Amino acid sequence: MDNQQFAQLHWLTQLLQGIEVGLVVIDRDYKIQLWNGFMENHSGLSSKQVLTHSLFERFPELPQQWLLSKLESAFLLESRSFTVWEQRPWVFSFANSRPITGGLEKMHQNMTVQPLKNSHGDISHAALIIYDVSVQAQDRMMLSNANGRLEQLSQIDGLTGLTNRRQWETLLNHEFNRCSRYDQASTLLVLDIDHFKQVNDKRGHAVGDQVLVGLANLLQQRLRKSDVIARYGGEEFVILLTETAPQQARMLAERIRQAVEEMVFDLDPPLQITISLGVCGFNGNIGSANQWFELADQALYRSKNEGRNRLTVV
Repeated sequence: MDNQQFAQLHWLTQLLQGIEVGLVVIDRDYKIQLWNGFMENHSGLSSKQVLTHSLFERFPELPQQWLLSKLESAFLLESRSFTVWEQRPWVFSFANSRPITGGLEKMHQNMTVQPLKNSHGDISHAALIIYDVSVQAQDRMMLSNANGRLEQLSQIDGLTGLTNRRQWETLLNHEFNRCSRYDQASTLLVLDIDHFKQVNDKRGHAVGDQVLVGLANLLQQRLRKSDVIARYGGEEFVILLTETAPQQARMLAERIRQAVEEMVFDLDPPLQITISLGVCGFNGNIGSANQWFELADQALYRSKNEGRNRLTVV
């Protein structure tokens, strides 16, 4: 070996030891033949402590069967393989060395398994190349969580915490299709606070908001988790009573009407409200989700026109 070749080998050795990528070489018996500086730093074990030891005996926490399948593909099929953290967050259970970047406790890793040939052209070793992708993983998870929160917020009414109109219309369409397909019983309720404009005009919009929130809370307490409650707009609310026939819905709607009438808002002076309701059960003559809503809404306006604080069933 001439001086130039020796210098190149010296440089390559320095690169292998100093590069911010884990390099592990094992032989056909899975014994460790190379353990670079990255692996030393993150495992806490020097190359002297691991060289010639069985990889799986030295690191029993490794996913052995999964990793063996990757290694055998390298040895027998001479094929390179890749894994990403989304499939398996880590191969080696190392602590995250960059905790300031986020809340990941473990280093998230991508890995390449590379078959290595000896001087005779035979596959005699395999290299595990370990990449620390904790920062990218944290960013991806934060973005995913943020998108999930945004999606949730896009479905919720900001004041009452109920389903908003946009999401409600989607759910109503799903329920209409389900009822049409399977001839299921479901009933739609539309309700409106009587004289709500007077509450806003005389007591202020802050009190009006308290009334809306109080009514939303009462509805959530009185209804099942399987029922859908939404703020349709302003002082109008809609309720989808799944698996409920109109006769049962009428009794429930009457109990809600009475509960609202008896509810007292702890203000100075105290405030009471009433509601009017329209009730429409699903039937095969209803041609669309919009028509279903319109029928219930027409029943609501009949209740309004006939004196308020009452319900009408169609």
